[in-house]
Amino acid sequence: MSHRRLLLLVPAIALVAACATQPVATPVSLADTIARNPELSTLNRLVAKAGMADTLKATGPYTVFAPTNDAFKAVPAKTMDEFAHDPAKLKALLSYHVLPARVVAAQVHNGNVKTAQGANVALGKAGEFVTVEDAMVQSADIIATNGVVHTVDRVLIPPRQ
Repeated sequence: MSHRRLLLLVPAIALVAACATQPVATPVSLADTIARNPELSTLNRLVAKAGMADTLKATGPYTVFAPTNDAFKAVPAKTMDEFAHDPAKLKALLSYHVLPARVVAAQVHNGNVKTAQGANVALGKAGEFVTVEDAMVQSADIIATNGVVHTVDRVLIPPRQ
């Protein structure tokens, strides 16, 4: 083999070897997906407090409309305190953000769907924009082993029952 060919092969072999050793991002459960996302740290803390981590690690499939930290900051402190001090209300609030089905953005159609909490939410789609009630999906289709996460810019407050 000529030196020219050998010089061309060495970088190619090194590139292939480097690609083979790079870790592949393996999908994890919804609970772990939320826990890994820094902009969902408030949601992660509330999921743990409400005892919902096991649910979000279960088989599913589920769709989570995950409010960002900024979305939680926009909720009045009195309202958040009310949820924080009542585990049943907190679980209802968080379950209102979960659909008991896997729905990626491309599958969203305008209409109502039932949440894990039991009430309906209105989904909407206009072009590439997806909404749930009055919240806008910011990052869509974060795939997990047992469903999908869509980050949203608002906290959805369930209707009083």
